[in-house]
Amino acid sequence: MANQKTESALLKKVWDIANVMSSAGVGFTDYITQLTYILFLKMDDEKEEFGLGSSIPEDCKWKALIKENGDDLVKKYEEILKTLSDEKGLIGTIFTRATNKIDRPVMLKKVLDMVSEENWYLMDGDFKGAIYEGILEKNGQDKKSGAGQYFTPRALISAIVDVVDPKITETVADPCCGTGGFLLAAYDHMKKQSKDSEKQKFLKNDALFGADNTSLVVTLASMNLYLHDIGTKKSPIVYQDSLLDTSDKLYDVIITNPPFGTRPQGSVAIDFDGRGFIETSDNQVNFLQHIMSIVKTGGRVGVVLPDSVLTDGGATKKVRDKLMKNYNLHTILRLPTGIFYANGVKTNVLFFEKGKPTQDIWVYDYRTDVKHTMATKPMTRAHLDEFVECYCAGHMQDRKTTCTEENPNGRWRCFSAEEVSQREDLNFKWIDFTEEDERSVDEIIGDMQAQADVINNALASLKEILGGISL
Repeated sequence: MANQKTESALLKKVWDIANVMSSAGVGFTDYITQLTYILFLKMDDEKEEFGLGSSIPEDCKWKALIKENGDDLVKKYEEILKTLSDEKGLIGTIFTRATNKIDRPVMLKKVLDMVSEENWYLMDGDFKGAIYEGILEKNGQDKKSGAGQYFTPRALISAIVDVVDPKITETVADPCCGTGGFLLAAYDHMKKQSKDSEKQKFLKNDALFGADNTSLVVTLASMNLYLHDIGTKKSPIVYQDSLLDTSDKLYDVIITNPPFGTRPQGSVAIDFDGRGFIETSDNQVNFLQHIMSIVKTGGRVGVVLPDSVLTDGGATKKVRDKLMKNYNLHTILRLPTGIFYANGVKTNVLFFEKGKPTQDIWVYDYRTDVKHTMATKPMTRAHLDEFVECYCAGHMQDRKTTCTEENPNGRWRCFSAEEVSQREDLNFKWIDFTEEDERSVDEIIGDMQAQADVINNALASLKEILGGISL
């Protein structure tokens, strides 16, 4: 039985086929998208067998697909994708702009056979969800696929969710949700808070909202949540460009990692005046403005942003001033490089609440003298334990600095409202691990001469060994 198999065994099976597909020219991301479509069809079939009904048209069901062979199998699969992409509700979201990427019948049959061997619907939601998360994480780490841009390290997501601390009665949004990691972590955090059936129902059906403007990502995110039994009738994920969103929906909590850089050419122009935005071409600044506009008064935000948001002048400075005036930017987490798909990008997590101006700003420097790589030294949740402890979620009045006269390189420090008001930017630096050279000039010259003597003696010995050969 599938529920007796280990998560790693199933993950290995899925990834072994991914490797076969890759050798046949089907990329990892394309394979996983197709696997998602096929997995949904199989689960719908299992669900119907248990008498729970199906909302898929009869000629698009699993049984109609697997009875075909050869080129007819590919043709039938493509017909199903086209039909379901036009459906409404959960089905339409899962199959957003669905197209076939596996045009060889033997390869498509291999994926169908692998999915057929398991009973997916009866698997525990946490188990099958963990398998799918594992697939997404491995895909995100594959440099060739480019999928890492949609994948935020789960260790960082976990720490952000822990300190923002969404409650089971609150609404949580991610306006650029990628594969749904933030929403899923928020769900796991919230579901443990109460066993009340109404609260659990609200959490599964109404508490979460995610959006992305990439169709394949909407498919992956929707399926990710669906496999965790979230949004089983209507997905909380929508296919939209959030920077064009004109709805008046507000949320209690926003947790997100928006795309950086400039808005892609060909995108629909943002209505800056209509939305009350300060005009800029920087994606990250526009997403910050969007987040500021959709969080409720008293609501909480945790957002990953590049250093430029804290340092640049012009329109960015105006947005930063607006943030400081109307929102309490109480905490900044400085992150190291090497934890994201884009190498070398210096980022921070900004934590703020709507409704009060910024006063003191607490900063945790997890960047200076910190080195991570996604392959050999990935950041783990344990690396952020000290930050989470220092944050004092729910009792911020108890915060205590770790930067003292005795420990000037403590990573947790408070900058007073007066210090903040005197700054042009918010790029706080204070840690210095360089050692001062207290030697006199004569001592330095003496040490250099001693090193030179060692080198000269070594050269003389080498000449002697080589019989006087000129070097």
